[in-house]
Amino acid sequence: MTETRDVNAEPQPIAAPPQRVIEKTPMFTAMNAARYQRQSLIRDIEINRPRLLCYVAGNKAPVDRIDTTGFVDMLHNVTPGDPIDLMLHTPGGDVDAAEKLISLVRNATGEDGQLRVIVPDYAKSAGTLMALGANSILMSDSSELGPIDPQVVLKDGNGNDMNHSVLTYLNAYEEAAEALREKPDDPANRITFEKFDPTVVRKFKSVRQRARLFAENLLKRRGANFSKIASKLMDIDIFPSHGQMIGWEAAREDIGLPVEYLPPTDSIWRKYWSLYCHLRLAIESEQRIFESNYVSLIM
Repeated sequence: MTETRDVNAEPQPIAAPPQRVIEKTPMFTAMNAARYQRQSLIRDIEINRPRLLCYVAGNKAPVDRIDTTGFVDMLHNVTPGDPIDLMLHTPGGDVDAAEKLISLVRNATGEDGQLRVIVPDYAKSAGTLMALGANSILMSDSSELGPIDPQVVLKDGNGNDMNHSVLTYLNAYEEAAEALREKPDDPANRITFEKFDPTVVRKFKSVRQRARLFAENLLKRRGANFSKIASKLMDIDIFPSHGQMIGWEAAREDIGLPVEYLPPTDSIWRKYWSLYCHLRLAIESEQRIFESNYVSLIM
């Protein structure tokens, strides 16, 4: 019997092969297990809370313009106007870079949006400046800010890089100038005064003024007593040491910053601290990590 075909019939579609689920390989998963653990913790923390971005730096990784890439990545999928929590840990660094980074985050939240900085351990100098741009600063017993004391690297007589505290240098210069005014004929006073390089003095005065204006502008936008707070944070008589600790009580009661406090036994603080510990272990002293629930970048 001969089979006949209807030449006008619609061709029957060929069944597509079943789609294979694409998944991460076992080796890739194992190699990135620590990252997945951290990001799982971030997602857990974010339940009913703002989006969490983490910037954690080693003790030899100062705030720098290269950090821009990490911040732009973390902000890539943030909906403009959404509230943001920024976990911040840094030894300090470049004032201009700090302004750029906190401006990026504030632009994402919007001028009327909510930004909270979480300080699990320390945010010193330029890090403290960044924290001033937040609506509130979350701290606990392990948290500390620091005086606003810009550091400038200069060459010594042997060509080696030397870190100089701008405030300490200018304070010593002003004391020497005052001593010379009081006793202009004293050879010791003149020798001491002439050790200061006029070019360096002018540069350091410019850096000091730059840091003060930056701090005041951030505080002014938040409606804080900008002049009083900036003056206290830059007062070398109150904070004679660059690394001096400003704990949560001093930051709130003495300085006047909008500090929220959580005790170390608080369940959510324990999660923040756990995440911070994981982030610190992920980097060397000269590295920094930028991480959110979808971004992970180590530089």
